[in-house]
Amino acid sequence: MKCIVGLGNPGKKYEKTRHNIGFMVMDELARQNHWSISQTKFRGLYTTEHVNGEKVLLLKPQTYMNLSGESLRAFMDYFDIDDEDILVVFDDLDLPPGKIRLRKKGGHGGHNGIRNIIDQLGTKEFKRLRMGIGRPEAPVTVVDYVLGDFPKSEAGAVSDSIEQAVKACEAWIEKSFDEVMNEFNAK
Repeated sequence: MKCIVGLGNPGKKYEKTRHNIGFMVMDELARQNHWSISQTKFRGLYTTEHVNGEKVLLLKPQTYMNLSGESLRAFMDYFDIDDEDILVVFDDLDLPPGKIRLRKKGGHGGHNGIRNIIDQLGTKEFKRLRMGIGRPEAPVTVVDYVLGDFPKSEAGAVSDSIEQAVKACEAWIEKSFDEVMNEFNAK
């Protein structure tokens, strides 16, 4: 079983913001595979699919970013998902737009959605796919920056990173996470 979780904030207001790049990856993954993330439960939107005999679950928590772990914890409990079978896709200020990085574990790095997931799961040992959004320049605050839309000048880089993230998610369904990290972190 594989569970891919994209982080973001629900609602039209946040749809194209930097903080919602995790949702953007989930939507593109679903679109390319003709899946629909439309079932509602666990304070989230989800779908259950099968790929070559592997059960694949996609989740978009609808709790707002800072409480993402509450939705994920309920989802994991219901489907009996182990920590090692989840991959969390989220925005990262420490990577430039267009860059992605996969990691097996780590801290929250100041990301409140990841902090809540660590708190809810009681572990830092879960897979992550970090999506670069860059850092704001003064006087823009981090909150205003992550809740702002990507500028047109970054559209190409953002689109490319979403495509790479979709390919990485699909690769993880078929391969070990080490193989996926070696392939996609080299780019």
